[in-house]
Amino acid sequence: MKEIEKLFEQYTRQKPVEIYELPSSGSNRRYFRIKGDGITLIGAAGTSVEENVAFIEIGRHFMLKGLPVPKVLCVSENKEYYLQEDLGDVTLFNHVAAGRESGHYSDYEKSLLKKTIAALPKIQFEGGRGLDYSVCFPQPEFDARMIFFDLNYFKYCFLKATGLEFSEIKLQDDFHKLSLDLLKTSSGDTFLYRDFQARNVMLVDDEPYFIDFQGGRKGPFYYDLASFVWQAKANYSQELKEELISTYREALRKYIDVPAEEFYKTLRIFVLFRTMQVLGAYGFRGYFEKKPHFLQSVPFAIDNLRKLIKEAPFTEYPYLQEIMEKLTNMRQFSDLREEKKLVVRIFSFAYKKGIPQDESGNGGGYVFDCRAIENPGKYDHYKHFTGLDKEVIEFLEEDGGVLKFLDNVYELADAHVKRYIERKFTNLMFCFGCTGGQHRSVYCAQHLAERIAKKFNVTVKLVHREQGIEQEL
Repeated sequence: MKEIEKLFEQYTRQKPVEIYELPSSGSNRRYFRIKGDGITLIGAAGTSVEENVAFIEIGRHFMLKGLPVPKVLCVSENKEYYLQEDLGDVTLFNHVAAGRESGHYSDYEKSLLKKTIAALPKIQFEGGRGLDYSVCFPQPEFDARMIFFDLNYFKYCFLKATGLEFSEIKLQDDFHKLSLDLLKTSSGDTFLYRDFQARNVMLVDDEPYFIDFQGGRKGPFYYDLASFVWQAKANYSQELKEELISTYREALRKYIDVPAEEFYKTLRIFVLFRTMQVLGAYGFRGYFEKKPHFLQSVPFAIDNLRKLIKEAPFTEYPYLQEIMEKLTNMRQFSDLREEKKLVVRIFSFAYKKGIPQDESGNGGGYVFDCRAIENPGKYDHYKHFTGLDKEVIEFLEEDGGVLKFLDNVYELADAHVKRYIERKFTNLMFCFGCTGGQHRSVYCAQHLAERIAKKFNVTVKLVHREQGIEQEL
């Protein structure tokens, strides 16, 4: 603390009015906000001189390239302390918290995420051009040795800590294959940020600024894309992931144009590798250093891994695939995220047979009366159809009353679902009733179910009671 104060006085020619430590993250560096007369700076204290030098020198290079990073203003003689400009307290991670918690990112939140990922190729290619990689810490380049450091980090700090039995020989064989595939990728002197994620992005007037790049080195650009899009707790939908990747690829074309098949094939193995690296870090910080934040993130990373190996099994690494399947099916990791996932149950019904009972114990929910909508059932032609059939759909939509009715329903339902997700509730019910439970109620229940399933990260259970139809969307 005294060294930070001394540095502040040396740079500003005044004594600090206030100084306090900022919350720490995963590293051993400590940060302080120092306020003076009309000036506020951030002081950093790091015991690793090499790591400090990496941040300072890479930051200076980025500043010369016009990249949005904090300016380093003053460095102590022993290089254990330095001052940098204060970018404020707004991180991208915190600014999109509502979307992360609900699983539904607003257009504004999406715009911030896309703006961030679109800036990444500039950092990687223009930031990497002319950079003296010898200053990088712990080493200048992504190579086989660094790959095995991370793979062993996963093996010893996470995999062994779970108690899962495995053959180290067989696993090492697949690690070797994976390493060779990762090293096939070369994009020249590109900068690998290493920890490109929403926590390391500051927002200043909604513009992204980038911090914590001291672990960067020369390496393939796929790694950073995988880090950002598959960030463990981000809770991005598959649709949003695809949007972010598309945004990145569009920005990437300014520097290099990679055929789609090659791009996605390579990205896939980097996602696997990055996920293992993250689990290794969570294992060390959580199981060994007892930091609860990292333990809380483990289920999210496991869920990413579960989806990854299910969507496209890694048949080229058969034993690793087998171990991953066993790992993601272990009792302590099984469905940890799904336990808190909101279940939205949507019914169509006939009023003469009574309103559906809520079996969740949550006390019901919304019941919408569709009987004011023009009824196709009055006409013989439509009596043998339901609200799922083209003939009834056209009848209802031509009149337009059902569309206005549902617009009002959607506004209520969207707000309610989002709030239930934020409050960690697990059950919500919507019921649509009409005279026979065949036409209008079926149409409305079907459309609301499809909308909610597409828009929110929830489980939707749809029941057309009078038709005996049940399905999960």
